[in-house]
Amino acid sequence: MANKSILGLYENPESGADAMDAIKEAGFPLGDFDVLTGTPYPEGAFGEYVPQHRLFRFPLFGAILGLTIAILFTAATQLAYPVVSGGKPILSIFAMIIIMYELTMLSAVIATVVGIIFESRLPNFKMGAYDERITEGYIGVVVSCDEDRQAEAEQVLRQTGAMEVKVA
Repeated sequence: MANKSILGLYENPESGADAMDAIKEAGFPLGDFDVLTGTPYPEGAFGEYVPQHRLFRFPLFGAILGLTIAILFTAATQLAYPVVSGGKPILSIFAMIIIMYELTMLSAVIATVVGIIFESRLPNFKMGAYDERITEGYIGVVVSCDEDRQAEAEQVLRQTGAMEVKVA
């Protein structure tokens, strides 16, 4: 079955919050409905589902990977081309520190950018229902559901006072 996106448009935030509560009570799973608004509201003001982000893991794993690669790269280079000068050890930690730092930071930054793209769920190839009036201060409540629950979602949105209901 195809997944449908149903948008209910509301004039005030209270109606949007009531719609979110009614959708929860109707048995739609958390994460299948969300609020669209052009006005900044505090997180959780509409009772929406706030997913747990894992962005902090990306820079950590990137930094660990970069440090490991830097250690292997510098140690392998010094062992492949041993230059013994004045009886000093072949592996010089002080010469390795700069490269280890640079590769650690570089890979942490690259992993952070990849993590931001991943956590933002970009690119989004299937666009849901949208209305330009959301940028003018209206509140949009979007429900993503299968076709067999489409009528139920539309009915819940209309019962909570939606000005207009769109299906995409």
